Amino acid sequence: MKIYNTLTGNKQEFVPMTEGKVKMYACGITVSGEAHIGHAYQAIIYDIIRKYFEKKGYDVVYARNYTDVDDKIINKSHETGIPADEYARKMIDEIDGEMRRLRVGEPTVWIKATECIGDIISFIEKLIEKGHAYPTEKGDVYFSVDSFPAYGALSHRNLEDAANGVRVENDELKRNPLDFALWKSAKEGEPFWESPWGKGRPGWHIECSAMNYKTFGESIDVHGGGRDLIFPHHENEIAQTEALTGKKFVRYWIHNGLIKVNGQKMSKSLGNSLLLKDLLERYSPEIIKFALLQTNYRGDINITDALFPEAEKHMAEFYRVFAAAEEKGIKIEGANAEIDAEFDKAMDDDFNTALAISNLFGIFKSVRAKIAAGDAGAGADLNQIRKTYSLLGLFEETPSAFLSKIKKKEDAVPAEVIKLAEERAKARADKDWASSDRLRDELLKMGYTVKDSKEGYTLEKKN
Repeated sequence: MKIYNTLTGNKQEFVPMTEGKVKMYACGITVSGEAHIGHAYQAIIYDIIRKYFEKKGYDVVYARNYTDVDDKIINKSHETGIPADEYARKMIDEIDGEMRRLRVGEPTVWIKATECIGDIISFIEKLIEKGHAYPTEKGDVYFSVDSFPAYGALSHRNLEDAANGVRVENDELKRNPLDFALWKSAKEGEPFWESPWGKGRPGWHIECSAMNYKTFGESIDVHGGGRDLIFPHHENEIAQTEALTGKKFVRYWIHNGLIKVNGQKMSKSLGNSLLLKDLLERYSPEIIKFALLQTNYRGDINITDALFPEAEKHMAEFYRVFAAAEEKGIKIEGANAEIDAEFDKAMDDDFNTALAISNLFGIFKSVRAKIAAGDAGAGADLNQIRKTYSLLGLFEETPSAFLSKIKKKEDAVPAEVIKLAEERAKARADKDWASSDRLRDELLKMGYTVKDSKEGYTLEKKN
């Protein structure tokens, strides 16, 4: 089993610290807003990686955090008038519910930053004692990057490159512009905790180090997160933790790619964020997962208008094979070790879900041929597909349930079609015949004809 390690820049054979056991941590969500498709993708990926370790026989402790105190959360609190802690709790409840709808498994351990304030303060005190951090007269505490010569190893940057690649917080009391905040002194209207340096709150980077240390101790096997976290967040985690312990913090650093929408990086400023709750209203969890897992986790995913409809079409085709077997009286039972072995071969190569999913097209082609020939072996193949690919969250529904939802969706008239039809009806009422004809032509292009009557109009989908 080989994993691409960001630290070394190549694939390495996976060898855990303790035989048969895996300590795994993934950076979770900063709850400053609603969950979007990027949050969902990351949660899906690390849930699958955890499950695959378990399939390989490892005893996995998987920890995931919620950042529930942060600049962005405080800003949202000011915007909404809701206290920061209350706002964070509200968002966690909403996000938890959406992840359950998406059928993402629970981690072994959930950690929240605000539950570890004492641990964070203790961590910072030890870094100060060891000469790796320093308090200022304003009550802030900074990590001294100069005290950690290995800084930049994860992102493969030297200090000059690092300084050019990060937005530096402006504070004349910092010894080096790259030094980063471990503890932030309280500002008016912000949440705070008492500390040896006065009232304040933790910096973002120290939270994950302290939560890891509290949960696992000095070292872990696997640390995951989005590629955007490599620098400075994960770089800073390494510096803090290894400066404290003097030991290697993480054996394997795993980073998933980013989400793009029609070729552009997804961001609030561009207004192209896809909220998870909206996506779940339109597509089932299986369709969402099939669409996202067609790309290897390290690659960026470009979400086009066709991505999810194409995934829906393929999943419907696959489920129709299950339905065809049932109609032929073929019992879906038994096993096919070859299907499972090919899946494992793909996943052993750096969790290659893209290859595992592409294998499905050939497998189902073979199954269709067996069904047509009345070969009962098709039932064993389908049962194995269901068992093996459940690890990716696929084929967990009955064919009738899945296909009935697809049919209902196909029969429904899209909202944009109804909107145009209503505009046309108004144009006719206003005797604006030019607009009426133009809207009729637009509806035809969308595949719908309009029939007018005294009672109003009806829409018919063209075959």
